[in-house]
Amino acid sequence: MHQPVLLQEVITFLDPKPGDRIIDGTVDGGGHAEAIIKKIMPGGKFLGLDWDGGMLAECKTRIAPRENIFLLHGNYADIKSILEKEKFGKADGLLLDLGFSSDQLGRGRGFSFEDARADEPLLMTYDDSRKPVREILRTMPEKEIADIIFEFGGERFSRRIARAIAEREKRKPMMLAGELAETVRNALPRGYEHGRIDRATRTFQAFRIYANGELENLGRILDELDSIVKPGGRTVVISFHSLEDRIVKRAFRKYEKENKAEILAKKPIAPQAAEIRENPRSRSAKLRAIRML
Repeated sequence: MHQPVLLQEVITFLDPKPGDRIIDGTVDGGGHAEAIIKKIMPGGKFLGLDWDGGMLAECKTRIAPRENIFLLHGNYADIKSILEKEKFGKADGLLLDLGFSSDQLGRGRGFSFEDARADEPLLMTYDDSRKPVREILRTMPEKEIADIIFEFGGERFSRRIARAIAEREKRKPMMLAGELAETVRNALPRGYEHGRIDRATRTFQAFRIYANGELENLGRILDELDSIVKPGGRTVVISFHSLEDRIVKRAFRKYEKENKAEILAKKPIAPQAAEIRENPRSRSAKLRAIRML
């Protein structure tokens, strides 16, 4: 079962109360949502979105849609238009957990570099509306591939990996996740990272972020916060990547400078040691929160 990251901290900073309208833009397995719904009922209203239809279906087995609880398939970047369509009104709170759930690895979309998932098609998209990675690699110049791997993955051997990908694509286009993982691993020194992480980790992360436009989506919703969250309402964002955290930090500071919001935590909130032991995937999480004025 999906373990919600920084659950108690989310409840503290979001501060949901009976009767509140709360949006979870990345409802995922429903761990945060379940705790929030308990706090806002009776009389509250909850809207949960997920771009991954499979994850949303799983969430519905945990939280059944019913009166005042809406679970919809959609991209959180479209929340403003979704609120208008559903006549939901401005929210008292918005939660965005930007983490990539381990539950998504077994959905046959090529997110995983593990050998057990090697035969999955190389898609890496949450939704079929996006161009899959196998098509991106087939048409993108080597330099752009290197730039993506370096910018979104922080991979210092990005040029070496991009060269290997380009050479492999010339011989035979990659169709499967395992083919990309093998190509990346073979391009890197065998003792790379001293075995701390798989050698394909950063490259897979980079292509996932790029293919789904994750940073653009985040910037878009942050630009529209004052149209989504009412005065006095709170926004909580959990990021797992330095680029994401930087976007959130800058957006929140801009709202504060314009006297449109108050930053609730001057420094990002990180998980306690006990949570990291129980859920190692939480170790890179950073929580930031603001209250709209």
